[in-house]
Amino acid sequence: MPSAELATRIRLALVDAADPTLAPAQQSYMKSAMPFYGVRVPIVRRVVSTHTKGVADPVLLRDAALLLWRRATHREERYAATALIALRPLRARLDMLPVHEEMIRTGAWWDHVDEIAHRLTETLDSHPREMTPLLREWSRDEDMWIRRASIIAQLGRRDATDRDLLTAVIDANAADREFFIRKAIGWALREVTRTDPEWVRAFVEARDLSPLSRREALKHL
Repeated sequence: MPSAELATRIRLALVDAADPTLAPAQQSYMKSAMPFYGVRVPIVRRVVSTHTKGVADPVLLRDAALLLWRRATHREERYAATALIALRPLRARLDMLPVHEEMIRTGAWWDHVDEIAHRLTETLDSHPREMTPLLREWSRDEDMWIRRASIIAQLGRRDATDRDLLTAVIDANAADREFFIRKAIGWALREVTRTDPEWVRAFVEARDLSPLSRREALKHL
């Protein structure tokens, strides 16, 4: 099955699943210039799962994801694209990094960026030697969303968290006044409190973090 056919099948399935009564509220909540069909995210993922059953070709899946992303007229098509890159054949692959970067830069909003960050986590777990310097570089990027992705790329790693890397990406952004950066710093630190709360306490006390970052980091302590 060609990638264009898969992308078309998924797009048509989203149209069939649309609930126009949901769309205005979804668009308003997400502050999205792109309209919604009115399909909830779990249903988007179910559509993708249904239409990719038995498909294991990573190139086909990647190309279909890029087609959906680049030609999207409704936000759910981009949600479908991120659901495609979450499928097992595309997980933890270094050759998917250009796709992840494109989606972060052009998606430029928290719903897309936070979902794609999971893919960075998987890739970091499998390829720490290549990913660690990349995330350090991303933490100093001009694009706020690339920097946010570098900060939250270790969410869920628990004992595997690279504290030196986390320190580097936070320190590179600690003075940033942008809400989404400050929130990300607090979120990333709060995750570490699950395994090492004392490290987080010491980290926060040693730095002049924003009140938002401090509050989020220490929320559960």
